[in-house]
Amino acid sequence: MSSVCCDLQTTTDTQAAEPEQPWWRDLAVLIPIASAVFFLAGLITEWSTADNAGGDTIAQVLFWTGLLFGASTFVPGALRGLFTRGKLGIGLLMTISATGAVVLGYVEEAAALAFLYSIAEALEDKAMDRARTGLRALLKLVPETATVLRNNSAVDIPASEIRISDVLRVRPGERIATDGIVSAGSSNLDTSAITGESIPVEVTVGDSVAAGAINSSGALEITASAAGTDNSLTALVSLVEQAQNDRGQRARLADRIAQPLVPGVLVLAVLVGIFGSIFGDPETWLTRALVVLVAASPCALAIAVPVTVVSAIGAASKFGVIIKSGAAFEQLGTLSSLAVDKTGTLTRNEPSVTAVHTIAGEDRDEVLGLAAALEQHSTHPLALAITTAATTIPAAISVSEAPGHGIIGQVAGDEISVGSPRWLAGGVLTDTVEAMETNGQTCVIVTRNAEVIGAIGVRDELRPEATGAVTQLQAQGIEVVMLTGDNARTAHALASAAGIDDFRAELRPEDKAAEISKSVKQQPTGMIGDGINDAPALATATVGIAMGTTGSDAAIESADVAFTGQDLRLIPQALAHARRGRFIMNQNIVLSLAIIAVLLPLAITGTLGLAAVVLVHEVAEVIVIGNGLRAARTQKQRVTQHETQAV
Repeated sequence: MSSVCCDLQTTTDTQAAEPEQPWWRDLAVLIPIASAVFFLAGLITEWSTADNAGGDTIAQVLFWTGLLFGASTFVPGALRGLFTRGKLGIGLLMTISATGAVVLGYVEEAAALAFLYSIAEALEDKAMDRARTGLRALLKLVPETATVLRNNSAVDIPASEIRISDVLRVRPGERIATDGIVSAGSSNLDTSAITGESIPVEVTVGDSVAAGAINSSGALEITASAAGTDNSLTALVSLVEQAQNDRGQRARLADRIAQPLVPGVLVLAVLVGIFGSIFGDPETWLTRALVVLVAASPCALAIAVPVTVVSAIGAASKFGVIIKSGAAFEQLGTLSSLAVDKTGTLTRNEPSVTAVHTIAGEDRDEVLGLAAALEQHSTHPLALAITTAATTIPAAISVSEAPGHGIIGQVAGDEISVGSPRWLAGGVLTDTVEAMETNGQTCVIVTRNAEVIGAIGVRDELRPEATGAVTQLQAQGIEVVMLTGDNARTAHALASAAGIDDFRAELRPEDKAAEISKSVKQQPTGMIGDGINDAPALATATVGIAMGTTGSDAAIESADVAFTGQDLRLIPQALAHARRGRFIMNQNIVLSLAIIAVLLPLAITGTLGLAAVVLVHEVAEVIVIGNGLRAARTQKQRVTQHETQAV
């Protein structure tokens, strides 16, 4: 394998070997809890021993202990971010504020700041833990060994040793180890893991094939066009990894606000201390400078976003939407465009018979039964659709399959053939077959004694709720585009049925990722899919959404949001929920910043002392927490037009 793949394999294996810890064994949760316990114990001790000097000392020890526990969760990271990357985040301002409170002798207030912030961060992180195991699913598509023809003999070698121009022998049921061109044989390939399409692809000499596809029927000889360590699948892994790294750099909303706030507050405090000392009492103005630091403490801001996010994410999980991170939730509420995969997302990924046309004098059920009599001996996915649709299936003998073409056998003394229109001419049904294909159906011709008697149409049908879900999305102002690896005719038919005007067909995974990348540069764009082939696009999107119950591990890993169910109406519901949560979050942020703006001049002029400033902050925290908890409501009807437009 390539170095990229090997690195990923090692990483994912290591991560898979580390089971997620329960919260009572997780230090990231236990330390903030300890901070809260010591802080509350300090309050109780202080209140119960108000007239006892010894009790006050014990309370101070408890406050200091709570402060140190809480501060340990964010102070080291804030300082590392400052000195190694020059990062000015919300954690740094909280560190400065707590330090200012300690310098002024208000250890209790500093402990309160520390435990509240540490608890908020721990809740958010724990609520959005994610396992990174999905990229292994991509790598598993490449077999460990491959059969290569060398010196007129077949030898098994590690897939990583395949060289360009090697001739691979691929038997029925085996996966193709690398990209190549068919040099001998014909067959049907199951490319569902690569392209996402449930209908097999017929290949013959001269056709290109991709690594990871499964050879369904006839034996093939394939001339490798890519080395075993550098093919379309290794490219997929690289695409996903790169997109995840890029996405991981996106800053959280609170940190983006903190970028200008932190240096601004520091400069203001220094100016207050310097100029105040020049024109007044240095002790008074240095004290006021420290109060300014505490007044500018983003206590409410630091809590407002996490409590809203945790409330909203917890509520979303109750109706089947798993949101993996706070950043993903914030971005989910901004989407204005949504790309939707076709197979397995808009459709059921279960091909079924949609039409049976016969020549004059032939019975529909009889034609379907004759086809099923032969197809029950085949492993072709279309065979299952035909045998399932047939009401009666007669016995067939002397059945033989022509890979890539069809199947022949005898039923009640007649020779029956069932196969592709490219193998069996449509005869009088030619126009009907063309119309069926234009309508997005895959056609199978049925002949009896070399005469056409019928044509069967098979299609992967839309989910029953697909059209309604698309309509709801469009009503929310979301542009919907369908992406698929299927042919243009089928794509047009399915898109029209779903009410989607914009579609892109015949796309490989890297093409889907490229389409998403272009869209993301223009507007916040989501992508919803369920297959390994969707992983690069999901990772590239502003927000990737995976169909959880049927989706591949790679799709779920690459996505920011996963559905535990298959109902597409979850999409508009999730977007409405996220928009409402973002609206509440914005309310909290505005309130938090307004409090800072009001407190600063009052602190500078000495109108409010530290105790009053801390009291205002604590009242503000209660308000934003209460407001943030409103995000737990999930009823769609509660999302007003005003809130949607205000986001």
